[in-house]
Amino acid sequence: MTGRAPLQMRQIVRPQQIGDDLTRELIDCWVTVSNAGGAVGFPFPPVTAAEIAPVAEQLIAGLDGMRSRLVLAMADGVLAGWLNIRRDPHPLVAHWGTLHHVQSHPAYRGRGVGTALMRHARRVARDEMGLEQLHLAARSGMGLEEFYGRLGYKEIGRRQGAYRLGPGDDRDEVLMALAPL
Repeated sequence: MTGRAPLQMRQIVRPQQIGDDLTRELIDCWVTVSNAGGAVGFPFPPVTAAEIAPVAEQLIAGLDGMRSRLVLAMADGVLAGWLNIRRDPHPLVAHWGTLHHVQSHPAYRGRGVGTALMRHARRVARDEMGLEQLHLAARSGMGLEEFYGRLGYKEIGRRQGAYRLGPGDDRDEVLMALAPL
């Protein structure tokens, strides 16, 4: 799993495009990233596939080319990382989208998977979804502000102490945006 194959980017825009094997890979990646301490929606490891599967299935069921897409980074046919781009259909905010669950499998860290996903997501959001901005929320204390900052994202707000990971371990929710795309 740690070979040096070039990354191939894929998109899933409809639930019918993702088979059982790829769904299992997505869930396994999510479990591995969560249990390695990743800030991807399950903050209290260890988590199991049984806990993540219903959330993944709901995300997959909601895929729709203009409202929600999965962007996948594949290396030698294996899922190396993924993210979800979502847009709210309400006309007041339909010009911007939100990135969710940005993650790279620990076996592929240091290979630029996260950067490749983010750059590809920017192109997809702009060129295929017609979005003008991308937003995301990051947990402070993980080095994520610096990572996203290197990609052009700017902090636009902060909810202080929004996440309580344990006694005396409160983290901010850092709101970031990239505009224009």
